[in-house]
This record gives sequence, C-alpha cells and structure tokens, in this order.
Amino acid sequence: MEKIPGLARSHPKFAALLLGALSALGFQPFHLWPLGLAAVGAFGWLAWQQPSWKRALLAGWLFGVAHFTVTNNWIATAFTYQAEMPAAFGWAAVPLLALYLAVWPALATCVSWLLARKHSLVVFALAFGSCWIAAEWLRSWVFTGYSWGPLSMMLLGPWDGPGFARLLPFFGSYALSGVVAALAVLLAACVAMRRWAILAGSLVAIAALIYIPAGEGKEGTLPLTLVQPNLKQEEIDDASKFEEQFQTIASLSGPRRSVSHRLVLWPESGVPDYLREGYPQRYYNQMTAGGDPAFARARIGRVIGDDSLLLTGLVDLEIGVVDGQERAIGAYNAVTSIAPDGSLGTRYSKAHLVPYGEYLPMRALLEPMGLTRLVAGSIDFISGPGPRTLPLGDYGKAGIQICYEIVFSGEVADRSDRPDYIFNPSNDGWFGAWGPPQHLAQARMRAAEEGLPVLRSTTTGISAVIDARGVVRQHIGRAVEGRIDAVVPPAEGPTPFALLGHWLTLAWGVVLVALSLVAMRFVGGYPLRNT
Repeated sequence: MEKIPGLARSHPKFAALLLGALSALGFQPFHLWPLGLAAVGAFGWLAWQQPSWKRALLAGWLFGVAHFTVTNNWIATAFTYQAEMPAAFGWAAVPLLALYLAVWPALATCVSWLLARKHSLVVFALAFGSCWIAAEWLRSWVFTGYSWGPLSMMLLGPWDGPGFARLLPFFGSYALSGVVAALAVLLAACVAMRRWAILAGSLVAIAALIYIPAGEGKEGTLPLTLVQPNLKQEEIDDASKFEEQFQTIASLSGPRRSVSHRLVLWPESGVPDYLREGYPQRYYNQMTAGGDPAFARARIGRVIGDDSLLLTGLVDLEIGVVDGQERAIGAYNAVTSIAPDGSLGTRYSKAHLVPYGEYLPMRALLEPMGLTRLVAGSIDFISGPGPRTLPLGDYGKAGIQICYEIVFSGEVADRSDRPDYIFNPSNDGWFGAWGPPQHLAQARMRAAEEGLPVLRSTTTGISAVIDARGVVRQHIGRAVEGRIDAVVPPAEGPTPFALLGHWLTLAWGVVLVALSLVAMRFVGGYPLRNT
C-alpha cells in the first residue's frame, strides 16, 4: 500500500479504476477479503488526497464504475439465454448499469472529502463510513433500488461461520458496510502513520472474527425436503421439455421415510403448468397435464404424498378483455402452497421485480427500438404488495422472498406478523458462475440480520438450508441435481434490526459522523493530505 500514494499522484484516475476492480474481488466467488479491504482503504487514501471536491467526486465515480462492473459481470450471462436481443448487449448493459450505480460511491466520497478537507485521514475514514451508509441505503430504494453487493458482504465468513454477520443483528447490512468502509481507511491510516503493531493486531482480529466457527446451532422440529432439479436454463421455457422437467422434479420430491408434516420446497420456475382456474383454454393447452389444471394440481399432490405440504414457485396470469377477446394482460411471479389433495393455498406475488428482466420500463419507447425483457413473453409481470407471512398451520408461518428480493435488507419479513422462516425460491441459472455464490451470501446476511432461517430452493444451485445465524447447515452445489432432507432450523427472537429496521441503519450513520467530529478535535491533523 505504500506505493499507492505515488500511483495516486501520477495517475489518480487509473488508480481509482484499478482499486474499484480489485475491491470487487473481495466478494464471492473469490472472497479475497484482504485484497478487497486493502483496495477500499487505498481508495480512501487516494480520495482524501484529492485537491478539490470535484476531483474527489470523479475519483469516487471511477472507483464505483470499476467496482460495479466487476461485481455485476454475471448480468451479461443472462443475455445468452434469450433470443430477442443480441447476447453482446449484455457486455454493454453491465458497464452502463455501473455508470449509474457509481453515482452513490461518488457522492459518498465527495461529501466525505468536504467534511474532512482540513483534517486527518482518520477523520476522513469516519466520515467516509457514515456517507457510505447513506449511499448504500439510498441505492437500495431510489429508482426502485438495486442493493446487490453491499460492502459488508466482503467480510462474511465461510459457510460454517458467519464472520462479520455476527454483527448484522445490531447494525444491519448497510450500516455494517459503513463500518467496513471506515475500517478499511483506518487501516490505510495505520500504514500512513507506520503504526505497524496496530495494523497487525487489527488484521488478526478481523481474521479471527471471520474464521471462528459458529459452533453447533439449535435444532428444529419441522422436517423438510428441499429440491434442486438442475433444469437447464436454455430449456426452462421450451414447452417440448415441460414434461421431462416435471418428471425430474417429481422424482426428487417423494417421501423416503415416515415423517409427519413434511414441508417440500420447489424452486422458482418449479411448475411449468398453469394451476389456477379461469383462464382461456388456449393457455392450458401448452401444459404437460393435458390442458386440465385440476389434473395438474392433483398429480402434484400425489407426488408429494400424504402428511406433506408443498411450497413452489409458479406463474399466474391476470386475464383481461382486449379488443373483445379474453387474454393475459399481465403475470405474477408467485409462490403458493399445494396440499396432498391438490388444493392451492394463499398466493404470494413477487414485489421487487427486475427491471428489463420481468418488466420493460418505458415500454412504448424502448420496444420499438428492439429492446425487450429477458424473461420470455411479451406481457409484463405485475408487482405484489411486499413482504407477507403465509400461515401454513402445522407447517409454521412462512415468509416468502422470490429470487432477487432476498438482497433487499430490511424488506424481507412482515414486521407485523413475524414468520418462522423465509422461503427463497430462485432461478439462478441466469447468473453464471459469479451470481449464485453472491446471491447465497446475501441470503445468509438476511438470515443473520432478521434472526430467521432462510430456505433456498433453486433450479441449478446454490440451494441451501441457512440457520438464523447465517450459517449454511446443508447445501447443494451448482449444476447438481439433488435434494436435501433436513429440518427447518428454529428462528431466534427478533433482533435489534428486526425491531428497528433502517432507523438503526441511520442511527449508526449519525454515530460515525459524531465520531468524525470528535476525531477532528482530538486526533489532530496527521497524517496530512499530500497536495
């Protein structure tokens, strides 16, 4: 890191881009957290040395462009599973998205520079942490929000240990990201001041917190069967493959031992058929069950067997009249329960839909230009009302978060009706090699944050049973067909974050600002900015 200031002085723009790219390697699947932490710290040092707020703003934006381009490279893979647009669009979409996402680290860097422009790197570190909290929180909801890849994900521990997730119940994801940002720059300050003993001790403490195993967790009582059918992404919407797909998932789902009240979990895209009544017959004719939704429900009931309840992803239609004809005018990416007699339970509809994936913003403008959704079909999905708890009787109370919804901190559980667990069905086949481990990491963070187990059933992996500490109890890897027979881990009591939500996030932002003000008085002006 001692070479970074020289590089920063001679090529600050290149340095910001390089450090942004390196910081993303701190995330899964590489999880090179020492490199990621060093890159964030070195960037803080670089930003603090800038001669003006405009230069600091530009440095933060360049850092963000590189950071988000590398972090989100998995998005490009999604374009290879559709035929409406050239697959090469994906490699343009990723940096284009990064151009917007980089606004948030740019603003955090600029405001931090203004707060600490006459003060030490220590003051900048604390201000930077506070501003990073605000930036991640804003990124999570402005323009519908995109909160993938919080900085705190960098210090998540191995699957058998939560790492910094131990702190999530008391901070929340975005506040912990601010702590990680401040910590990284404080370590850079130790290098600048040559406080090697403090630096070494801090790194040992961080490594210990990351790698200390969690120990044995509490055991639950509700048996579950979690299914991963390993459906090929390029075949999921191929009607000629629907029956084969159903037989695959059915073969993995039957009871193998005598258990009572077994919960069966199928992924998003788990049912190729329309199961609800009332659609025009032409929609049922493409089904695997002979065009009869009652028969389709009944055979699913027979698959899961007695004393079982299925939670599965499926698609429901919204039917309207257009030009005098009944037709689908929208769809719901949904989860419902199915009992052994084939009866359907209450539906949960996905609330956080993926722009350009499940709906096309500004369709009237973009569709004539040749742009379309990535998910097959010409109608848009309809957003649901948000977190809901489904009462399932002897099978407990289920919170549902479909696919990418699980990444939104503070938005995964109904606070007025706390669930016993969160079911997170997903189709991760879109996401290449980088997306699934990052997705799993964020599901682990939600579990620790809320004190609730998360059960992930995906089409191609990574499926997992995650306990309320964020520890992966069992999992099925990528591109593997399999099932998990286990029990649902018990929930913990409501965490401080579960009770306070983002009021706690903002409170930690205020705490770091207050600490930066204290540091202005007591830390002094060393190390001084190089100008």
